[in-house]
Amino acid sequence: MDKAGERSGAASRPWPRGPSAQGASVDRFRGCLLAGAAGDALGAAVEFMSRAQIHQRFGADGITDYAPAYGGRGRITDDTQMTLFTAEGLLRAWVRGCMRGITTYTGVTANAYLRWLQTQGERPRGGFHAEPDGWLFDQPQLHSRRAPGHTCLSALHAMAEPGDPASNDSKGCGGVMRSAPVGLFVWRKRTPHVDDEAVQEAFELGTELAALTHGHPSGALSSGAFAVLILALADGATLPEAVGAGKARLGEARDGEETLRAIERAEALAGNGVPAERAIDELGQGWVAEEALAIAIYCTLVAPDLEQGVVLAVNHDGDSDSTGSITGNLLGIQHGVDAIPPGWLEPLELREVIAEVAEDLYTFRGWPVGMYGPVDEEGERILRKYPGL
Repeated sequence: MDKAGERSGAASRPWPRGPSAQGASVDRFRGCLLAGAAGDALGAAVEFMSRAQIHQRFGADGITDYAPAYGGRGRITDDTQMTLFTAEGLLRAWVRGCMRGITTYTGVTANAYLRWLQTQGERPRGGFHAEPDGWLFDQPQLHSRRAPGHTCLSALHAMAEPGDPASNDSKGCGGVMRSAPVGLFVWRKRTPHVDDEAVQEAFELGTELAALTHGHPSGALSSGAFAVLILALADGATLPEAVGAGKARLGEARDGEETLRAIERAEALAGNGVPAERAIDELGQGWVAEEALAIAIYCTLVAPDLEQGVVLAVNHDGDSDSTGSITGNLLGIQHGVDAIPPGWLEPLELREVIAEVAEDLYTFRGWPVGMYGPVDEEGERILRKYPGL
């Protein structure tokens, strides 16, 4: 964007921003990804249980702290795994663009998802191997199956070329639950000129990355709307303003009506005093994308704090880890890492790796990489970590 466009972009911010509003800090980036991981880990133990079964096992308040899942407490699932690989793909695409002058965020992130597929012990089509592996792939704890979604696995197996959209008709929540890094990345890339073009970029990129595995419009567009919410909250918008920005994009998008209706239903239920259990039942179980996003928006709207919002998001019939993860992302970008209960944060699997990825999403614009190669030790370190090849 030229300087005139930047000036006009600064004047056309799509939400009011008063003098007290502030853009996100690295603390809030950490909060977004770590709270999402905490919600994922909290829901992991009850993902396949009904609300009645949850209460029977954990008591009247339901599950409020980590329970054993996948061999330990605080273990993440495929939701957080794929969120990390989304971030890695975007960062490697940025490095590639800096080094070569051209990049493709969708294609490079598709390669990241194929690396995730390999961590699940599976080989991509034709034995494809996305070399070099990079830092994230080398984290041994990521090489563990945590109930990966069948749609993600099958779509990645079927991908003929990295970046090809899925040919299925799935609208499962496997796209939206991994899309928070899109909003963070686009906000940092565009700051301080967060305008309507930035919102559209987040919406389109979130939609395109979800469409790599989910072919139904609602499965992809829900992810675009979620990316817009994260971007807007990072920029200092209120939650209603952020939801409004996401709804506006859905209203303009072809086939956006189903996700738009789900979000509007969440807003209505949050405002009419319906008991939370009944409200979430009306919104669905979260197995499909628009339901998972709507449940997370509802929980975020009614929650007095991060802890209660995430607890509410996992104590229901349905996909508890995904709704917990998305809710954690939304509350974490608003309130930062200090809002996460220490009892959730300390035992959280891969806590330091997740925090480091969040920090990289915040700092990447200042990395010393360019078309003439790294000029110092820090540049070499970045290229080893996120090879833009």
